Amino acid sequence: MTKSYYITTPIYYVNAPPHLGSAYTTLACDVIARFKRLDGFDVTFLTGTDEHGKKVADSAKEEGLTPEAFTDKYSQIFRDLTKALNISNDDFIRTTEERHHKACEAMWNKLEENNQIYLGVYKGWYAKSDEAYYTDDEVEVRADNKVICKASGKECVWEEEPCYFFPLSKWKDRLLQFFDEKPDFIFPRSRREEVINMAKALDEKKPTGEPKYDIPISRSKFKWGIPVPGHPDHVMYVWIDALANYITGVGYPDVESESFKNKWPADVHMIGKDILKFHTIYWPAFLMAANLEPPKRVFAHGWWTNEGQKMSKSLGNTISPYDLIQTYGLDQTRFFLMRAFPFGKDGDFSEKAIFERVNTCLANGLGNLALRSLTMLQKSFDGKMPVPDDLTSNDQKQLEKMHGLVDDVRKSIDKQAIHSALDEIWDGVSATSKYFTNQSPWKLAETDPKRMGTILYVTAESLRHIAVLAQPFMPDSMNKMLDQLGAPSDKRTIASLTWEGALKPDTALPLPTVIFPRYEMKELVPQEPKKRARVGNSRMPGF
Repeated sequence: MTKSYYITTPIYYVNAPPHLGSAYTTLACDVIARFKRLDGFDVTFLTGTDEHGKKVADSAKEEGLTPEAFTDKYSQIFRDLTKALNISNDDFIRTTEERHHKACEAMWNKLEENNQIYLGVYKGWYAKSDEAYYTDDEVEVRADNKVICKASGKECVWEEEPCYFFPLSKWKDRLLQFFDEKPDFIFPRSRREEVINMAKALDEKKPTGEPKYDIPISRSKFKWGIPVPGHPDHVMYVWIDALANYITGVGYPDVESESFKNKWPADVHMIGKDILKFHTIYWPAFLMAANLEPPKRVFAHGWWTNEGQKMSKSLGNTISPYDLIQTYGLDQTRFFLMRAFPFGKDGDFSEKAIFERVNTCLANGLGNLALRSLTMLQKSFDGKMPVPDDLTSNDQKQLEKMHGLVDDVRKSIDKQAIHSALDEIWDGVSATSKYFTNQSPWKLAETDPKRMGTILYVTAESLRHIAVLAQPFMPDSMNKMLDQLGAPSDKRTIASLTWEGALKPDTALPLPTVIFPRYEMKELVPQEPKKRARVGNSRMPGF
């Protein structure tokens, strides 16, 4: 039976346009999903949009639209980005869909049945921009007497509102036990202690003696949301509404369905680090309280800066993924974003960095190696893959290195160390380039054509391994390279990276063409600030 693999992005809030951060998260999931498919897994890759809340209703009113029309319009923008980035998601969920309403209602009913919901009054600080509540110690009073959230910098106002609450404070011990039992749940591991400390604080009390960290899961001051079952004067708040998308996507509430049984718990929730608490504290507690298993892993990656500055709409220094694609090409952009810095850490975007990566690694590196070697095959062997002669120790060493690449890349992908996977592939590129240069096949055309053919065959076979493994990162370019190498379309999976799957001698090859052109330095035009736009795409809060 084929093993399932389920990976998700956060769902993106429709009140802000896509930016480099949302593209980064979605692309990382796409790379992992594509690799897993190549490795024989039955993959489900989910992304989508978060479409409820007061801010959406207010923004729709400003544009003279109904909330339904507003969310239709802006959700499509995120769908368009997945197409522009060549994202291979299997599903795109919207929280306004009927299937999601049913899932949320079922989860709410299960929580209520298990005595995990109580009615109370929320009293505290609320930031409309974040659509988030904050405690006294999470805000500060500025000199102008405005109350500001320390984390997001957004203004807060005092709110009192009847809400239904989830007793998160009661889940401290069970969460700590879960973290102990599942040491791989939080990735990168550097974030594990942060989450454990959050859980340890859950039983703290307010000065009034009330639980400090019990969380409101409904709102009663607006109506644009999923109505609470049996309590139509309340709508579900983001904690239930948005997070439940992950189980909606695999068939909940039908827990006996083949989809749910095979795919849940999710293998990876990929998120930005600022929504770590909601996915590693709130979400596991909700799931366990509803008699469901938490996901196997939550991976929280870092943030981008631009030339050392935090990206900000007000500064006008955000980077549009569309600008990068237009300037450098789709696969080149995908490659750069996944190799720019260690995945999981913060990193800085610079025009110089992408320019150098694209030209050095792709145009001058892999692309040049492929073009040179394939051009020699055309000229010296009538455009056919040569028959290799006896392999020397150098030939065997080169091919053995290529055969060893897949295990190293697989291990990195399984740890979501995407940059490491690319580093390992590029070690293979460097080794192949060194082999090609040292063996100097161009010197043998007249004196030893058989040896020349063997060198070119080993080089081509090495390029086949590289291209197969690099497909998840640069699918169009690597399939073009595999076409030029004469690799059959059904021999481009991980399973084909065997001695038996090697390139067939005498295969007719097409004329080689440039796969990665060189680029001249161009200055990107920063994306224009837009009304209501902010760097974050998730309202839990920020992205």
